[in-house]
Amino acid sequence: MSGNSKRRIETDVMKLLMSDHEVELVEDSMQEFHVKFYGPKDTPYEGGVWRLHVELPDNYPYKSPSIGFVNKIFHPNIDIASGSICLDVINSTWSPLYDLLNIVEWMLPGLLKEPNGSDPLNNEAANLQLKDKKVYEEKVREYIDKYATKERYESQFGTPEDDEDDGDDAEMKDEDGDDDIDEPVSDLEDISDDNADPSEELSDISDIELSDED
Repeated sequence: MSGNSKRRIETDVMKLLMSDHEVELVEDSMQEFHVKFYGPKDTPYEGGVWRLHVELPDNYPYKSPSIGFVNKIFHPNIDIASGSICLDVINSTWSPLYDLLNIVEWMLPGLLKEPNGSDPLNNEAANLQLKDKKVYEEKVREYIDKYATKERYESQFGTPEDDEDDGDDAEMKDEDGDDDIDEPVSDLEDISDDNADPSEELSDISDIELSDED
C-alpha cells in the first residue's frame, strides 16, 4: 500500500468515526468495518436499520470501496442474497474526489430514494417499482419488518455502546428499559438513580464526591 493510500484511508475512516454514524472496525482494521445505516426519511425505507459491510482496497481512493448490505433489503438495485449494490458512483464512475461520508450520507440515501429499475439486481423489486408502486412499497415494509427493524438489528448485531460501557450508564439504561442508546446520561443521573441516599445531607454533595464513593 502506498503512503498516499494509507493516509487517505486513515483520513476518510476517521471522518466517518467522528461523525454521527455508528462504525465498528473489524479487528481494529481501518480497511474493513461495519456501518449502521438508517433508511432515509420520506421514503418507503424510513424506519429501517441496516448494517453495511465496507472493505477498502489497498489502492483506495483510486479504486472504489466494496460495500454491501448485511441484513436483507428489498430494492431494485440491491441483491437480496448477497447484499451487493448496483450503483455507478461506487462502481464504474467512482472518483477519488468522493469519500466514505459521501457514500453513507449522499450516494446510498439517493439510491434508496430513487431506484433505477432499468438496471436491476432484483428483478421482482424492479418490476414492482416500475409497475405498481403501492405493492412495491408494501414489499419494502414487509422486508423491514422481517429483517431491518431496530429490535431485529440489535438482536442480530448487538449494540456496541452497551458492550463497551461497563459502568453505571449501561446498568441504569437496562433497568429503565431505555432503548435510546444515543441519549447522553450524566454521571449525576447515574448515581442519583442507582446509589444516591435520599437524605437532604447527601443531595448537595458534588458529582466528583459521589463518583468517588462509587
